[in-house]
Amino acid sequence: MNGINGRLEILLRWLGDAVPDVVCLQELKAPQEMFPIKVIEAVGYGAVWQGQKAWNGVAILAKGQNPHLTRKGLPGEPEDEHSRYIEAIVDGTIIGGLYLPNGDPYPGPKFYYKLRWFKRLQDCAAELLELEVPVILAGD
Repeated sequence: MNGINGRLEILLRWLGDAVPDVVCLQELKAPQEMFPIKVIEAVGYGAVWQGQKAWNGVAILAKGQNPHLTRKGLPGEPEDEHSRYIEAIVDGTIIGGLYLPNGDPYPGPKFYYKLRWFKRLQDCAAELLELEVPVILAGD
C-alpha cells in the first residue's frame, strides 16, 4: 500500500533513526482528515499538510515544534485542486514542500498543466527570494 498511512511504520522508524529537524513529504495519497497527525506528534514532530484522496498530497514536519503554515497551493490558477505545494515557516526559514507534476503524455493536458505549474513555481520562488529571508524548496 502506497501513501503515508501505508508506509507510516517506515516513516516513524526513519524519523527515530535519522532525527531530522525538518521533513518534506510528497505523495501522501490521503484525504486531509486521514493524515496521521496524532502518531506524528507522539514521536515529537509537528506538521502542516495538504491531503488529497488517493493522489498527491504534501506535508512539512518539524521536530519539536509546529510549522507555521503560510501557503497551500501555488498562486495563479485558483481552479487547481491538486495538492502539490505547501509552505511554512520553521525557525525563521521558509520551507516550500512540493510534488512536481508528471506531464505524460506529450502533447496533452497533463504536459501543459506541468508547464503552467512550473511557471507558477518560478513566480512563487521569485516572490520568496524578494523577501530576503532564508528559503528552502524541497520535494520530488
